[in-house]
Order: sequence, then structure tokens, then C-alpha cells
Amino acid sequence: MMKERYFRYSLIAMILLLGWLIAGGLWSFASGLLGAFTLYVLVRGQMNSLTEKRGMTPVTAAVLIILEVSVCLLAPVYFTVWSLVVRIQEVRVDISQLVATVQHFISLVQEKTGYDVLSAGNIEAATGYITRSIQFVISQVGGLLVTSAVMIFLLYFMLVGSRKMEEYVYGLLPFDENGKHAVMGEIRSMVRSNAIGIPLLAVIQGLVAIAGYWAAGVPSPFLFGAVTAFATIVPFLGTGLVWAPLVAYLALTGDWIAAAGLAAYCGIVLVNIDNVIRFILQKRLADTHPLITVFGVILGIRLFGFWGVIFGPLLLSMFFLLVDIFKKEYLDNKQ
Repeated sequence: MMKERYFRYSLIAMILLLGWLIAGGLWSFASGLLGAFTLYVLVRGQMNSLTEKRGMTPVTAAVLIILEVSVCLLAPVYFTVWSLVVRIQEVRVDISQLVATVQHFISLVQEKTGYDVLSAGNIEAATGYITRSIQFVISQVGGLLVTSAVMIFLLYFMLVGSRKMEEYVYGLLPFDENGKHAVMGEIRSMVRSNAIGIPLLAVIQGLVAIAGYWAAGVPSPFLFGAVTAFATIVPFLGTGLVWAPLVAYLALTGDWIAAAGLAAYCGIVLVNIDNVIRFILQKRLADTHPLITVFGVILGIRLFGFWGVIFGPLLLSMFFLLVDIFKKEYLDNKQ
């Protein structure tokens, strides 16, 4: 008995150690793995239909699905990012009027409060923040190709060996049949919910924002509408990262009526549409508590970057599901 325990715990220790080393060494490819898993959950039904109902070989079906993903998903994403980069380079604003207004505002603040906005400390902090932001954006855009290549590569092998992979993972789960079904169902539901709901929410938010920007006379309303759509994934701040600076820009250029109108439109319409649609989609696609969605996104972005908007809420949901399984298995039935 002692020897058996020694072998068991030694094997577990070696598995955990090697797993930790492998995860640490390959963590830079985590985004590709998470993306491949997300796509696999979305297309696994199609894969099963092609192989079981239409009689295709797994390789043929996997290649067709890879082509579908590349044309319908990756190509539009790259086109959108490329278009945004080009449009940002072409943006022209009235710099002279804006600079004069900002200088007047800074002088007024210093005169009334004695606070020096352009102090060395403030300039250094602002420069550091801008530099870090630019570096982050460049790294994300630059990593798209590598992430996409890893994602497609992994997705292909997931699809080819889908049945064996699912059966193997299912057999490793340390639960009874009800627990296994609950865990697998929660994973599929949450991934599908976020993978469909988040892009849909972004598109709706972007369209609503474009209408407000156009009415307020914001330069390049379609460009800033697209940026607003991407900003929906940021917790708490969200679209405010885009429309609040635009309101400030309109105010600094002297167009106070447009600034007030845009602030009211975004603060009342855009923000509330964000909250209402986000929670409706979550309830429709997966009955998820709003707090799990909000704090899950915060946690996920810190851990996984962009894909954290999907896997952060999944992580929190799985935690509470496992706690509930433990309670039912070991506490409620304990005599």
C-alpha cells in the first residue's frame, strides 16, 4: 500500500512539474491555443456532420472547415485591422485651433488653481503611458500573424482527431457522469456565448456610435465608430475610452453644443445599450450572472490578453460549478 501511494504521488508530482515547465515555455502560444479551442467548439458540430452524415474523411472535412474559417473570419479581421491602420494615418484635425484651445485651458487651470499641468512629472508620466500604449498596440497587431498561424495549425489537428480527443479528455475528468456532462456543457455554452455575443455586441455598439459621431460632426465618424466597436471588450471603461476624448475634443475646439449633445447621447443611449444588450445576449446564449461576465473579463484579459474576454467568464463559471459539484458530492450527501 505504501509503495503504491509512493508511485502514485511521484507520478502526479512529475506530471505537474513537467506540465508547469511546458506551460511556461509555450505560454507565448497560449493565444493561438485558446483561439483554436474557441473555433473548435464553434465548428465541431459541422465537423461531425461532414464526417458522419456526408461520409467525408476527417482530413478533407478539416481542410474545408479551415478554408471556411480563413475566408469568413481571418480575412475580414485582417482587412478591418489594415483599414483602421490606414485610416488612422489619414486622419486630419485642426491642430492649430486645438493647440491654442489646450494652451488657453492649461493657462486657465494654472491661474485658478496654481496647478502646473505641464510639470516635468506630468509630462514624464504622460509620455510613459503613451509609449506603453503604443508598444502594446504594436505588439498585438504584430502578433496577429503568429497567433493566426498557431491557431490554424492547432485547429486542424483538433478537428482531425476530434472524437478521440474528446473521449480522452472526457475520461480524464474526475467526476461522475452527471458532473462530466455538467462541466462539458458549461464549457460549450460559455465559449459559444462569448464567441458569438461579443462580436455581435461590438458591431451593434459601433453602428450606434457612428450615428452619434456623424450627428455631432466628429471627423472620420466611421473610423472612430470602428474603434469604439473594438473598445467594447474593455471592462468598465469600454466605449468611454473613445467617445469621452471625442467629447473633450469638440469642447476644446469650441463646439460646446455638439460636445454636450454627444456626451448626452453616449452617456444615455450608447452606455445603456451596451449594458442591456450585453446581459440579454449572455442570458440568451448562456444563463450567466452579470457579475461573472464583468469580473471574468477583467480576470481573463489580465491572464490571457484578447482571448480573456471569452475564457475569463468561463474560468469563473467553472470555479463556481466545481464548488457546486464538490458541495453536492461530498457535503450534502455526507451523513
